Amino acid sequence: MVMRSQKPDGKRLRVVSAPQNGSGMGEGPETPAVDSQQANCPFCFGTGMEVVPGVGAHRCRCQTPDHRQRLFQAARIPPRYQHCTLQGYVAGDAELSKWAAKREAQIVLDEYLSLDGRGLLFIGAVGVGKTHLAVAILRELIERYQVRGLFYQFGALLRQIQDSYNPISQSSELKVVQPVFDAEVLVLDELGASKPTDWVRDTMMQIINTRYNDKRVTIFTTNYLDVRKNEKDTGEILEDRIGVPLRSRLYEMCKTVVIEGEDYRKRSLAQTV
Repeated sequence: MVMRSQKPDGKRLRVVSAPQNGSGMGEGPETPAVDSQQANCPFCFGTGMEVVPGVGAHRCRCQTPDHRQRLFQAARIPPRYQHCTLQGYVAGDAELSKWAAKREAQIVLDEYLSLDGRGLLFIGAVGVGKTHLAVAILRELIERYQVRGLFYQFGALLRQIQDSYNPISQSSELKVVQPVFDAEVLVLDELGASKPTDWVRDTMMQIINTRYNDKRVTIFTTNYLDVRKNEKDTGEILEDRIGVPLRSRLYEMCKTVVIEGEDYRKRSLAQTV
């Protein structure tokens, strides 16, 4: 098991929004308009100046033109999902679970600074938009709050960790997992996709326990349900894939959101034929 480096956590600050125009507070001089993205900055609160205790004030990182672009690049969002937004998540009038999932995603965006590390676990069949929602949350949090975010597909992360054991590898286990430990927001896609060996369970427990203890928000997606559909269903459930202890921990650190619906890929293909 890898030993993580000790880093002091900065305190999260709540963003206080300025009154909106037309709110009835017409007295007094008008204040200059502040860009909405800048106003949401947790480092300068829209002032453009970041105060560092014991050091002084300097120009805030959000004032750097390419700051958000660097954060997006560092997040490792796959090109296929880089367009995903919450507004672009399509839910039909009768698809109530999708509307509920979209609402939970919006709550994370609006209440991020007071979540205390509690994330979401999107559960559902293939093609209901779980990854779309998870990436939309990550993208918007980077845009609003300049968080250090990271996207990983469950199997790909495990392969990278395994590759680090190769003597000729240029990487180490710590180099792979440290960004996963430290990311303010982590999206872990397709949880349970890899064969559930003891090593897989131990590795994931280490990652998830570390993030749980540090109160860092994690968004999970999985194709495995929590319960079987009926008595004749012999398929594996999430607990079978990740183990009882890990599933129990996820109940504490995430709200479970079940999404039902038609595979949008099949629907899109049928519409083009």
